[in-house]
Amino acid sequence: MEQKTKVHAEEGKQELLITREFDLPLKLLFKAYVEPHIVEQWMGTKVLKLECKRHGSYQFETTDPQGNKHGFNGVIHEFFPDRKITRTFEMENTPFTVQLEFLEFEKLTDSTSKLRMQIVYRSVALRDQMLQMPFAYGINMAHNRLEDVVKQLR
Repeated sequence: MEQKTKVHAEEGKQELLITREFDLPLKLLFKAYVEPHIVEQWMGTKVLKLECKRHGSYQFETTDPQGNKHGFNGVIHEFFPDRKITRTFEMENTPFTVQLEFLEFEKLTDSTSKLRMQIVYRSVALRDQMLQMPFAYGINMAHNRLEDVVKQLR
């Protein structure tokens, strides 16, 4: 599988830089991050709460193949439609601490757009621990599903 989503981890830094160009108009790409029924489809998770506004919050829940439930939550600090979302992200009941995510959305053409994500971890060690998991593969799979799901909405 070609990995269209690029994950860059600079040595010694506690962040990841992630970029992806989508064959989707900007408005549809942004909608995939803020419409609960779309988020559920491409993330494969249940949206319990998604308040897309400054000082809003979100809560997701997923169930693994063994039936165990896993929660994810965060607070939205900045929300500029079709441009930017700044939020925290926490995986409940894991050794990972809260991370800070900056998502920037850019129009390339009328039918293409780009997502830039900067994820900041508490430490380089935590960032490196995340990279030991199949993180790049997982985010590529998720972004591929996002593109497929949203294309069907056109």
